Amino acid sequence: MIAKRWLTPTGFLVLASVAMPLGFAAWQALLNNFAIEMAAFTGREMGILQSLREVPGFLAFTAVFVILVLREQTFAVLSVAVFGVGVAITGYFPTEYGLYFTALLMSVGFHYFETIRQSLSLQWLSKEETPRILGRLMAVGSATSLVGFGAIFLVLEVFSLEYKWIYVFAGGAAVVIAVLLAQYPQFESKTPQRKEIVLRPRYWLYYSLTFFSGARRQIFVVFAGFLMVEKFGYSAANIALLFLVNHVFNVLFAERIGAWIGRIGERHALTLEYCGLIGVFIAYAFVENGMIAAGLYIIDHLFFAMAIAIKTYFQKIADPADIASTAGVSFTINHIAAVVIPAVLGFVWLQSRPAVFLIGAAFAFCSLLLARNVPQRPDEGNEVVLGRVGGGVQRAA
Repeated sequence: MIAKRWLTPTGFLVLASVAMPLGFAAWQALLNNFAIEMAAFTGREMGILQSLREVPGFLAFTAVFVILVLREQTFAVLSVAVFGVGVAITGYFPTEYGLYFTALLMSVGFHYFETIRQSLSLQWLSKEETPRILGRLMAVGSATSLVGFGAIFLVLEVFSLEYKWIYVFAGGAAVVIAVLLAQYPQFESKTPQRKEIVLRPRYWLYYSLTFFSGARRQIFVVFAGFLMVEKFGYSAANIALLFLVNHVFNVLFAERIGAWIGRIGERHALTLEYCGLIGVFIAYAFVENGMIAAGLYIIDHLFFAMAIAIKTYFQKIADPADIASTAGVSFTINHIAAVVIPAVLGFVWLQSRPAVFLIGAAFAFCSLLLARNVPQRPDEGNEVVLGRVGGGVQRAA
């Protein structure tokens, strides 16, 4: 049973923020080694797998149709359960097509849950507390990942546990958390949500920031870790340790970064993030030292915490009734490039590793230009510095 003081919207979000990192820690830390050692993956197969994994993200807009028949909170619980099952069975399918199938199943749960969690967070939290609470949720997720990666490092190095059992334990834990989440009462949103696809011209800058964020992030997620294994010979335990360090930084700084974004504003936070990422990607293109590459990996992960600013920017400019629908639409936009880029750049990788990361730097530069168009004080009717569409706030009839 869950204590009554935890039966709150924030309690639900905190517990939900434990489930995904717990399962994803195992999936992510073991993937490159499992794929190379068990299924003889090259960059081509890894690119295809990552593109397939992003298809559910591309289809996240369909969440708006699911909530016609399911409450968002119930949908979130079911998504966690599907995710857990997908992770748990991964080790039993050590083939190319087996990995494609389990990655797709895991991804269905992951992306639908992340879509609904973003929607519920922006509905349940006030604009003033959102940056700090989102930072706290990121810190909770990182603390969970910290425990997960630490456990993975221990069982690999000390007990030499088979990959499949790590997947079973991590996925099973996510399913257990789904059962606990099902015990929560249904919480009501302050504003009834529109249950149809909403696309508004005045949100164009948010859509653009989201698109380039997805394109750029996929290059890092897919190829930076793969570089560690393929070029520098990192073991699964080394990768787990690297993730461990990343999440120590998030535990220490994520909530502070969220509060800092609330103080300085989205424009400055995003500008700093993208300037830093341009440098990180260029350095990755030419790095020849495994320790320096690991340092770049950690720096990139720290910059990733600043992506909170895109969500808080949208919360400030949005019609509150649009949040649920736009959460799905934004995930789809985020994954348009993500579906294509890993597979295409998988072939580029075979010809030139540096070219892949230089393309990432170009995407970061595009994001920087867009960030400079965010107003100092965004609000409904004040969405952009240049390129305002229409003369005022646009609402659905």
